[in-house]
Amino acid sequence: MKILLDTCSFLWLLADDTKLSKVAMDALAARDTEVFLSTASAWELSIKYASGRMPLPERPDTFIPRGRKLSGIRSLEIDEESALLAGRLSRFHADPFDRLLVAQAIVHGMTILTPDRHIGLYAVRVLW
Repeated sequence: MKILLDTCSFLWLLADDTKLSKVAMDALAARDTEVFLSTASAWELSIKYASGRMPLPERPDTFIPRGRKLSGIRSLEIDEESALLAGRLSRFHADPFDRLLVAQAIVHGMTILTPDRHIGLYAVRVLW
């Protein structure tokens, strides 16, 4: 299974936070699971960190790549097909970062790991 982490799931995973569900933890631990973080999430964290709305233990340009590497999480680049699909999606979700994650999951055949119920309104596989 290919899992695309939403931004909060990435942060909770790195923090070993109990907010991750048992289903999420089991899926992440499965041998056949590939885990990805979108560059959209890196962008979102960088913007929020710069504005003072997202405290992190270190600067995003260190924290994100180090966290991905230590956790075996691969980077998913923003491709043109996903960007264009994000613009066509219904506005179930007001957050453009989340709509881009939905589009990437659809285009790349991934399951989004998220507690966000709005994402489940789209035609995308969601795990929580």
